[in-house]
Amino acid sequence: MTAGDPAAIPDTPLGAPPARRVVMKFGGTSVRDADAIRRLSEIVGQEDRRRLVVVSALAGVTDQLVELAAQATTGENLALGKTIDAIRTRHLELVADLVSSAAQHDVISAIDDSCLQLKTMVHALAVLRELSPRSTDAVTSVGETMSSRLVAASLDSEGVVAEWVDARRVLVTDGSYGRAQPDMGATTVRVRNTVGPLLDRGVTPVLGGFVGATPEGVVTTLGRGGSDYSAAIFGAVLDASEIQIWTDVDGMLTADPRIVPDARLVPSLTFGEASELAYFGAKVLHPAAIQPAVIKNIPVRIVNARRPDGRGTRITAHSEREDSAIAAIASKRSLTVIEISSARMLMAYGFLKRLFEVFDRFETAVDVVTTSEVDVSVTIDDPRHLDALVAELSAFADVSTEPEMALLCVVGERLHDDPTLFAEIVGALGGTACRMVSQSASRRNLTFVLRERELPLAMSTLHDHFFGHVEA
Repeated sequence: MTAGDPAAIPDTPLGAPPARRVVMKFGGTSVRDADAIRRLSEIVGQEDRRRLVVVSALAGVTDQLVELAAQATTGENLALGKTIDAIRTRHLELVADLVSSAAQHDVISAIDDSCLQLKTMVHALAVLRELSPRSTDAVTSVGETMSSRLVAASLDSEGVVAEWVDARRVLVTDGSYGRAQPDMGATTVRVRNTVGPLLDRGVTPVLGGFVGATPEGVVTTLGRGGSDYSAAIFGAVLDASEIQIWTDVDGMLTADPRIVPDARLVPSLTFGEASELAYFGAKVLHPAAIQPAVIKNIPVRIVNARRPDGRGTRITAHSEREDSAIAAIASKRSLTVIEISSARMLMAYGFLKRLFEVFDRFETAVDVVTTSEVDVSVTIDDPRHLDALVAELSAFADVSTEPEMALLCVVGERLHDDPTLFAEIVGALGGTACRMVSQSASRRNLTFVLRERELPLAMSTLHDHFFGHVEA
């Protein structure tokens, strides 16, 4: 059992019955400005279960912090100081607007402390002229720390009894900076000892998402978009009855609305379908967010914070949808296809191991793989190490690359049970030239790799075929 395995969560419950607990995660757009935070407070106030709130950094702040860390190595201290001052000012203006005068002093002091720490870290980076993943985590974690303090104080000022909890004290991870994995056992103990008593007293704990720390207290992050993952971890260790992801869209849609303007809400998905859609390009949900919920069988609901009365998308273990053969269509752009050919593959063992060890050395993830007797084709979405990959692979195989490719993924549980659905999907694509075709072992997705310029027509064609006659 690994440190990040949700199965490591102890079964012993705490305090209030699990059915009375809910985790509510609010993304950056839900804490963008004063109006958004007021909506957040209203949403939380209307929830009658014991609630734990997880928030992202204010919209745009994490991007600023990432750029700040990178620029620090250039030694531009004056520009860096101005950026930090602008971040501080933005937070303080929200404090003045949202927090009662009696509570403002403590919040302002906390924000000032965070900004002072940020300036100290940036100055050190400017002196060293070196940026490590550990340093990046320390800098980027500040956004969630400040926003969660602000939201806790704002909730309290609106009559919701809330208390800030430092996520770095409760979410225990390994030292994989930038993509840390949770230690579920240690996290369970800390969450239940720290957060549990607050919930039992009817207090709403507010924590920053995406942020944790090693057992020694060194700050880590779960990676960009990791606030969803934080919420799922907290939901799992608290045996919550539901995990809510509050965002700026109505839920998961049947296709990318930028390509298919009449894409429709998907009211329900299975855990497997949601995981596939998240991995293959649906931006609404972090790909890892489902994992802890799956182990504990906790429903996840995606809801629009601007339209809290909307139905949203409910994600559960078993399908609750009967209206379509497929659930949705996802896509990823800006892929590169790498084709590796060698006669030495024929009837040989160890070739694939050698091949994928190259990708492992350069920490380059592969999305889709297809193989034949002497060929392997893969897609990657991170071309930073492409030249080095090709050079190493060329030592034992012929290698060619094809950029500006895209991935089109059709997802649905019925792909597993209906053998005619594969043919229907391929037939609906008509004359579209597909570079690669892959179906997962779970048989809940069918993936096509095609030229990026052909993606809009292919997605629209499939969507019209499967959803064109469904009532909006």
